[in-house]
Amino acid sequence: MSRHDARPDVRDPRAATGASEAQEPLEPALSAAAQVDPRLLTGTRRHACFITFEGIEGSGKSTQIARLAERLDDAGEPAVVTREPGGSPLGRRLRSLLLGGEIARIEPIAEMLLYVADRAQHLREFVEPTLASGTHVLCDRYLDATLAYQGHARGLDLELIRRLHETPPLDRRPHRTILLDLDPELGLERALRRNEERRIEASEGRYEREALGFHRRVREGYLSLAEAEPFRFRIVAAEGSTDEIAARVADLLSDLFPALDGEDGS
Repeated sequence: MSRHDARPDVRDPRAATGASEAQEPLEPALSAAAQVDPRLLTGTRRHACFITFEGIEGSGKSTQIARLAERLDDAGEPAVVTREPGGSPLGRRLRSLLLGGEIARIEPIAEMLLYVADRAQHLREFVEPTLASGTHVLCDRYLDATLAYQGHARGLDLELIRRLHETPPLDRRPHRTILLDLDPELGLERALRRNEERRIEASEGRYEREALGFHRRVREGYLSLAEAEPFRFRIVAAEGSTDEIAARVADLLSDLFPALDGEDGS
């Protein structure tokens, strides 16, 4: 892995509802990305940050989160990468149930509660202690994934999901969420190719077997969530080279991590 830099391709969360019928990428807009939640400016630079990465299948989250971790480490900002499901011993067991093909169908409410159980254990065992130690946490999927997949795509009540996350440790919220946005057809094609190359179709391919309409609903859900919280979300075009996308991500986090600003990526 290496560091990279370039100017960003930034998308305005407030334009989310303007996505076309064919799910074309949103037009770049710089105005929303310039907004910084004033509450973050008062404290996050003195404390560890909790950064989450979200996106549909095949959007490149795992690659980009690893790139960011290395850049932060090189900049003197220790960071660890984790994921949901699977960020704790219990979570690894739940991951095999949720993403594998052992159980052909899981009721949406049961599926959602398994994700909540994974999250509660993950937060208590790993995320909270790591943040308390002063180390940044970069998480591959979090609460927004449950809202997008089980809420928007499966049809569960969004308010029910939110209410379940009002009690500690589930009330932890990210300082920033990077949403890697991609056309669902392209994302699904990438994900299926990845699963075949890594031979993980049987162990982690349950969502890739969903119809394209499901993945479109997930994307629409993510864009709706981003529109509602423009201070927290940054939407990044997930098309282009890995280096180009990594540079966009770094640029959108430079207000939280000034050391990322102005790097030449060499």
